[in-house]
Amino acid sequence: MAFIPPAYVSQDELADRVGALARALVPRLRCEPIVIGVMKGAFMFTADLVRQFHALGIAPRLDFITVSSYGFGAQRADAVAIVQDHSLEVNQAQVVLVEDIIDSGHTLKTLQSHFINKGVAELLTVVLLDKPSGRATSVLVDSVGFTVPDGFWVGYGLDYAGNYRGLPYIARIQP
Repeated sequence: MAFIPPAYVSQDELADRVGALARALVPRLRCEPIVIGVMKGAFMFTADLVRQFHALGIAPRLDFITVSSYGFGAQRADAVAIVQDHSLEVNQAQVVLVEDIIDSGHTLKTLQSHFINKGVAELLTVVLLDKPSGRATSVLVDSVGFTVPDGFWVGYGLDYAGNYRGLPYIARIQP
């Protein structure tokens, strides 16, 4: 039987926090913002956030972008590559960028520059987990779900070597 790590952030805590993030963002949103989730780690967070927006009367358009900042294993690289770009036109649009975790800051900084260079009218950044102990570059974030200590985080879309993405909660593991 595979090891199943215990919850650090429960399903109920996730649901409550995603709802709170959505309610806090709604006053800043236009009626049809473009929500762009960063694949693969932010897919669950993005889906739940979009459902909350709909429940609050906001009808966002949804898209995804895929980046790579890991080489082999769990060593983070400073270079970030866009593997698959989003497909919706973002020039002069309001974009809500949804990321799973901010660690070094390199990925988020690269993505923010990418969208600014595409001419977005406004870019709001929402991050589920903030791990400030890993920060190597400064980056601005509009909304954070949870601040977490150093460690390797999995579940709710986040993985380690392709495992644990489907956990309905956030867990901390020792790879």
